[in-house]
Amino acid sequence: MNVPNRLTLLRVLLVPVFLLFMVPVFGDGSFSQFVLSDGGRVVATFIFIFASLTDLFDGLLARRMGLVSNFGKFLDPIADKLLVIAGFAAFVELGRITSIALMIIVAREFIVTGIRLLAAERGVVISASWFGKIKAVVQMLTLIFLLIEPFITGSSYSTDEFSAAYVLFANIMIIATLVLTVLSGIDYWYKNRVMLRDLLENL
Repeated sequence: MNVPNRLTLLRVLLVPVFLLFMVPVFGDGSFSQFVLSDGGRVVATFIFIFASLTDLFDGLLARRMGLVSNFGKFLDPIADKLLVIAGFAAFVELGRITSIALMIIVAREFIVTGIRLLAAERGVVISASWFGKIKAVVQMLTLIFLLIEPFITGSSYSTDEFSAAYVLFANIMIIATLVLTVLSGIDYWYKNRVMLRDLLENL
């Protein structure tokens, strides 16, 4: 397995580790208390940022080293989906965002994955579009802003007005994420509509 694919696989493996420090899963013990503390959020934030950076570097390395592969095209978007869905699911669990937002994201990813599987049956590997990559970047940035929100709003240097403004900014990022998620899903369908129409006609 080449280096870019190893980075992609590492991102997949970091997802459960991120969740481990994001939401309490072991009752009310000392570790769960740490997870709910600033310390747990710091660890979760660094894990998420590191995992997000692997998304940047695996693509750059694959292109520069000429190691773009069908396996990478298949696994890379799956790794992104797992990381993003895990992040938004954690914030639903923590009561920061509504489950409707999570359902929109998950529904889009299921639809896109379904299209990819149908294409794979015809021997076609569909790589992520630039629209989809922009969507993924905005999703990850939104999650980072949400991850550091307690540090911003809870800081002794932060005023009530600044904290309220930051929360509003984070909410706007959530809305932007959902809009891009829907639009990128529509774009994905539109670019592959001919293939989908052929598949439907052959049912």
